[in-house]
Amino acid sequence: MKLKFTLLTILFSSFCFAQNYNVAMQVSKSDLEYTSYAKDSTANALVIYDYGNSFVDEETFWLRFQLEQKIKILRKEGIERGEVEVKLYKGKSSKEKILKIRGATYNLENGKTVKTELTQDAIFEEENENYTLVKFVLPNVKVGSVITYSYETQSRFMSKYQPWYFQGPDPVLYSEYNTSIPGNYEYNIKLVGSIPLEVNETSLKKNCIDLRGDVGADCAIAKYVMKNIPAYKPEGFTTTPLNYIARIEYELSVIRGFDGSVDKLTKTWADVDKELKSDKDFGRQISKKSLAKNILPDDITSMPDNLEKAKAIHQFVLDNYKWNQKYERHEVSVKNTVKEKIGNAFEINLLLENLLSSEGFKVFPILVSTRGNGFATKIYPVLTDFNYLILKTTIDGKDYFLDATEPYLSFGELPFRVLNQYGRLMDLEDGSYWEDIEIKDYSTRLHTIQIDSFEEDVFGGVIESKSTGYQAHDLKRMYTENSQTYKEQRADKYTEISIEEHNVSDLEKNSYDFEEEIHFTLEPEFIGNKIYLNPFIIKFFEENPFKLQERTYPIDFGYKDTYTYIMNIDLGDDLNILEIPGSVNYALPNKSGTFLFNVENKDNQLTLYFKVKFDKAIYAPEFYDYLKTFMDTVVETQNNTVIVLEKI
Repeated sequence: MKLKFTLLTILFSSFCFAQNYNVAMQVSKSDLEYTSYAKDSTANALVIYDYGNSFVDEETFWLRFQLEQKIKILRKEGIERGEVEVKLYKGKSSKEKILKIRGATYNLENGKTVKTELTQDAIFEEENENYTLVKFVLPNVKVGSVITYSYETQSRFMSKYQPWYFQGPDPVLYSEYNTSIPGNYEYNIKLVGSIPLEVNETSLKKNCIDLRGDVGADCAIAKYVMKNIPAYKPEGFTTTPLNYIARIEYELSVIRGFDGSVDKLTKTWADVDKELKSDKDFGRQISKKSLAKNILPDDITSMPDNLEKAKAIHQFVLDNYKWNQKYERHEVSVKNTVKEKIGNAFEINLLLENLLSSEGFKVFPILVSTRGNGFATKIYPVLTDFNYLILKTTIDGKDYFLDATEPYLSFGELPFRVLNQYGRLMDLEDGSYWEDIEIKDYSTRLHTIQIDSFEEDVFGGVIESKSTGYQAHDLKRMYTENSQTYKEQRADKYTEISIEEHNVSDLEKNSYDFEEEIHFTLEPEFIGNKIYLNPFIIKFFEENPFKLQERTYPIDFGYKDTYTYIMNIDLGDDLNILEIPGSVNYALPNKSGTFLFNVENKDNQLTLYFKVKFDKAIYAPEFYDYLKTFMDTVVETQNNTVIVLEKI
């Protein structure tokens, strides 16, 4: 049997966490005496031992899965680990079942180990339409307890070969998964995450399945082990956890019957391209002149400039058709969207494709998976991985990605939700291929503050703010939907100043930038004759967003961006400088980001310059500590910079 093994992310050096727990199902006194885990002081619980075994029963031919687990409860929040849930799938003609549920709780009382076993009355079942939920609650669980439990599930659904999660919400000292797969089943096997296997052993067991006589099968035997696995702890600037949690998954690709039949379940992209070309929800919705007939007005179709015409068509769709907030790939009808003036993401963007194509533009649909949906599998086609569609066209030699679902996007911009690294460009004539989705332009936020008056111990000045790209989208949306509420929120947020006047430049919803102007007054802090001024009356970062001890998944901003803050203070004849802060020049490794800060006085004009620049949209996990220190420096500078002046 051929096994395909794919690493979805680059592996890096293994973790070597020291531990003094007994890595086995047996509970020792030392397991109960230890009260913490040195490598993660915030851990609520510690999985000491995690063992799984999946194989096909040679008598019943059911898939059997056996699990054993031992967990140390370290904090109050970890007590819930004593409540275990197992979901059993129901099919049309069969359903999964669970057997041999065992469990116990161990506590140290007066220096002695006390064991309390799970009882049958603590096991419950809840029936749902598609599955049975089995719950059991271990007794007497408290901080310091060690719990153990085991069970076996049995299933006839070979397409659902048991996946194995090495990583979860708690750190794991030892996780082992053993599998035995008969040769008449072929799976695509996928290792997800960045944590390497410490043990990856395979072998062949002859005649593991014997139907008597000459009919039977050999089995592929595998053993996978990871050790000292850090907990997966969610933090900002990432996509769905399913992209990164360390695990092994299985997808059935071929069934070889004992009668010699072969059923190929996984297709090639060439097969998929051929099917999609005639698919009623996809290929038959693309580049159809009948769907685009008599929709565009003459003032658009007569435009001579290609780029301006494409922009006008894009704007026409934005102005006349509304996205219903749905992503469905099935039951797609551009015709109904034209009629009803509303549609899902596939329908809206395929309508745009038809209109552009009708005007001579070469447009390619791109199937994508959104950030919340996970990465699409690259090694073999899985159409269910894709839940969204965008477009690509080339105009005068320049490529543009297009989406017409969001009125606050400019031509060539994509919604943030689809910034998920890549998609499958569907060229139904020459064959599909993977297309990287990379935003090359920086999104920016700039505040320029001019303080030009100091009267009655109060500063007066103007803030000119400009945001572009992804930094501007939410601001445009909030202001357009309710300008008064937007201004009130700004007044509540900018607590260091009193806003006297607040103006927003003439705003088009789909312009690339957002500009506003605020006239303000500021009362500084006086101590005697000295004035203490924190110049950061607007802060980009209230606190460091990176707080984990360790992060094993990338930092994914989605796009590159810069934050710039410039303040000019006209000192006039009334003020004199006593103290200004020193400069800061800080860079991330490989010139992947910079932080510059400088204050200088020239010709009685005090100028402060502050700029944070991220030159990557995605940073690998090994950058985490650098980014954490980088942001500590940025936040410290914003919060604790003081300029000392005196009145003359």
